[in-house]
Amino acid sequence: MPGFKSDFEDTVALVTGSSRGIGAATARLLGERGADVVVNYNSSADAADTVVDYIRTAEGEGDAIAIQADVRVRDDVDAMVAEAESTFDTVDVLVNNANMSFPFKPFLEQSWAEFSAKFQDELRAAYNCTQATAPAMADQGYGRIVYVSSEAARNPQPTFSAHTTAKAGLNGLARAVATELGGKGIIANVVSPGLVRTEASEPYRAEFDDEVRAQTPLGRIAEPEDAARAIAVFASDDAQFVTGTYTPVNGGLTVE
Repeated sequence: MPGFKSDFEDTVALVTGSSRGIGAATARLLGERGADVVVNYNSSADAADTVVDYIRTAEGEGDAIAIQADVRVRDDVDAMVAEAESTFDTVDVLVNNANMSFPFKPFLEQSWAEFSAKFQDELRAAYNCTQATAPAMADQGYGRIVYVSSEAARNPQPTFSAHTTAKAGLNGLARAVATELGGKGIIANVVSPGLVRTEASEPYRAEFDDEVRAQTPLGRIAEPEDAARAIAVFASDDAQFVTGTYTPVNGGLTVE
């Protein structure tokens, strides 16, 4: 694009779980806008490499690397951040997006192990990544953290109790981080998609697709790119005086 100027020049973004779905769309978008992007994945190496190749050939001239790390494991996260800083010098933006599986079972049929695994994994991943990146952000007096939540945290659905509880905890963590780290130049916000057309949502989407579409003022199911655009706002300097917020991305299904 002639005369293109990026929103994210000289910005390094780490997007967890970015080989597919919302994470991949976010990594691509930030790369298109000029960011250097760390594409984190756990098991989908080929998909992560595809995202990296896309960013490297996009007009925004952002660079990218793929790094394998299980974000639930602190040693993996520390090694990933060290590699990111070795390659790009810093991490300016953290997008906590990695998806954690959960059982689609009625609450009364779940064991404590099944129920608790989701929120332990969810919060451990966000905790690990925030703790690993925030000190350097504080040292440079600049950081952007975006937590990808879910509208299920505020509008529970049957069989989603573990997911609802985990995402509600994530929302609380984001508010705590925003409160404690704002004075260090770090802002933290929550982007909360509703139903999104992704591989992860496929097992239950057929049950809700028509109903959600009919009740949504904008008349469709969200695509990953819809969530990515909202994430990009809070990852940018346009949000420099906005922190501790919760933003639904659901086409008006719930009107705030």
